[in-house]
Amino acid sequence: MPSEHIHRTLQDRVLTLEINRRDRKNALNQAAYLALIDGLDEAKNDSEISVVLIRGQTDLFTAGNDIKDFLNQDPTQAPKGRVFLKRIANFSKPIIAAVGGDAIGIGTTLLLHCDFVLATHDSRFQLSFVNLGLCPEGGSSFLLPMIAGPKIANELLLSGNVFNAEIAKQAGIVSSICIESEIMGQALALAQEIASKPLDALLTTKALMKKPLQSQLNKVIDEELVEFSRLLNTRPSKEILNAFLEKRPPDKALFSIIEK
Repeated sequence: MPSEHIHRTLQDRVLTLEINRRDRKNALNQAAYLALIDGLDEAKNDSEISVVLIRGQTDLFTAGNDIKDFLNQDPTQAPKGRVFLKRIANFSKPIIAAVGGDAIGIGTTLLLHCDFVLATHDSRFQLSFVNLGLCPEGGSSFLLPMIAGPKIANELLLSGNVFNAEIAKQAGIVSSICIESEIMGQALALAQEIASKPLDALLTTKALMKKPLQSQLNKVIDEELVEFSRLLNTRPSKEILNAFLEKRPPDKALFSIIEK
């Protein structure tokens, strides 16, 4: 599904998916998710594509979910962000991400499913779910403690605070840190290098590395979805999200409410 907010380029067996919605800080709406899903499906089914490169611009990756779009989506349809996370978590070919500027919420979560993540020195990351009265998504409650260790995972997931590229690298989210002016060139060069390898060998190697954890990861993603959906309908989360849209402080008196 074509989208004006996701630019697609195919070069040297590398499919580049560029998030380009700068008027909304590259926030992802349903149309953008559909275009990302379509891009991954195209890459999966096309033997002429070996690697997917996901990027924004040198100063901006994504502000995460478009909150207004997220709250106004059709309740009878599965949210496309969740479909996208399932796709990227089970994607068979190598994925490289180039992160400049902010990578917020799902902008950080999706990086846990990328095989290489390049970031700039001034990139900022945030797993902001608890700040919205929500829980982690996309398997991050499973993957982050595993790759970063429980203490760093606690710090990033329970505080919901912004963290820099150095901490992201320490946590295993980022592979390497680049100069801003060079990141896109380096990411494309890396993608082209990986894409020059025999495709069968790439697919087999990635599958072997993922196989021991894949069924558990998918189970966690589904469990997170149940809790995420529940929390989204609680009074604390509704108050926080409405306050965000109305540009006012939330009523913290509601924060102690637990609804099961």
